[in-house]
Amino acid sequence: MNNETIRKVVFEDLGVKDYKETWDYQEQLLKETVDLKLYNSKNQTNYKTTNRLLFVEHPAVFTIGKNGKMNHLLISEEVLKQRNIDFYKINRGGDITFHGLGQVVGYPIFDLDHFFTDIHKYLRCLEEVVILTLKDFGIESSRSDGETGVWIAPNTPFARKICAMGVKASRWVTMHGFALNVNTDLNYFNQIVPCGITGKSVTSMQKELGATIEINEVKKVLRKHFSVIFNFEWE
Repeated sequence: MNNETIRKVVFEDLGVKDYKETWDYQEQLLKETVDLKLYNSKNQTNYKTTNRLLFVEHPAVFTIGKNGKMNHLLISEEVLKQRNIDFYKINRGGDITFHGLGQVVGYPIFDLDHFFTDIHKYLRCLEEVVILTLKDFGIESSRSDGETGVWIAPNTPFARKICAMGVKASRWVTMHGFALNVNTDLNYFNQIVPCGITGKSVTSMQKELGATIEINEVKKVLRKHFSVIFNFEWE
């Protein structure tokens, strides 16, 4: 990339949106991007792909990644239906997690050819965005050895996860992403083994700070750190 090239990212806040509808939208954006890359390769053209960052809150839903274990769902699918909780087996990495209101879920649809073609580095950058965001709100967090996501007091008896992550990439185009617990109802996590990790709890910004957090402020700070860590401008 030469110095004159400026990365651009389109931001969309989807508000509160059904998980399956959002998943389908991600798949659509990923397919459009991959198809354009294939067209460029086949026809020796250089049409630019579009990078997007989606923010959303989902109604209560459990999702399990392609390598997840069904016994990490601690209640039956019949009970899920009774409680009006959706459940999906999906095509990201990682195990089982929860999405719900009061949580900022971020889905970058990034063409990593614009950034760096390294999934491990990509995950570390996502973690860094969240770590810096939490720091701006007075919460010290970090990574946990061998465990993707962002943690409070990792590697201690008081370790607790505040942000889960799971991604998929096709021809270096990403989808899925992260889920940061802001004002999330943590009781839902009692119905699963979060991310397949036993003996560790889940927390939220609200629980750590003892107050309800303005979720739009969190989104604003996340966007700030995204543009710095990934070195782009908003389009």
